[in-house]
Amino acid sequence: MPRDLGFIYEFVPAGTPDTPVTLLLLHGTGGNEQDLLPIGKELCPDAALLSPRGKVLENGMPRFFRRVAEGVFDEEDLKFRAHELAEFVRSAAQQYGLQDKKFIAVGYSNGANIASGLLLLHPHLLSGAILFRPMVPFTMSFLPDLKQAHVLLASGKGDPIASPEQNQKLAAMLSMAGADVSVYWHDGGHELGRDDLQAARSWLSQNVLNALPPPRTTPPSGQ
Repeated sequence: MPRDLGFIYEFVPAGTPDTPVTLLLLHGTGGNEQDLLPIGKELCPDAALLSPRGKVLENGMPRFFRRVAEGVFDEEDLKFRAHELAEFVRSAAQQYGLQDKKFIAVGYSNGANIASGLLLLHPHLLSGAILFRPMVPFTMSFLPDLKQAHVLLASGKGDPIASPEQNQKLAAMLSMAGADVSVYWHDGGHELGRDDLQAARSWLSQNVLNALPPPRTTPPSGQ
């Protein structure tokens, strides 16, 4: 059983000790620590996987931070939860000997938004992020230095929740902070598609890894 680090979570050790990456898996609303494990295995089969469950409940559904309404975030809670999550990641890195690994966040919807918060508030915690259906988490009076970070934003052209405009605003914000930002456009809406995972796998291979074996799993339904 994993040691209590302040979150309910799953940890999957790396397949090989020389794998340079740990994937931080952050689920969408109503998900849990199991949801993105298959995606993590698909994106990088040999990577260690760290997958916490969001601590906020909305009508019984786990989330990583509170919101006031659909698309309207409680920004103060988001910032508090991002700091809390950053401390969890640091503690887990020490617990499992991951201090020399690159942490790449893989977030979907609510998970993508908390991952964006981590990038902005703790710019040296993550080496990069794959953000499926993200929105701008909050505005900042000054931006951190993200020159070391590689970020992929994957947006649905017809997404009624995380609109393409939100994707473009976040891409511009992260680029202004110095991040190397790539954008992928899915033809559908908020749900994840096979093409999203293929694009993310290709991006991860090109930006972080050398080569990965062929895909093995199917994407989850949208959260």
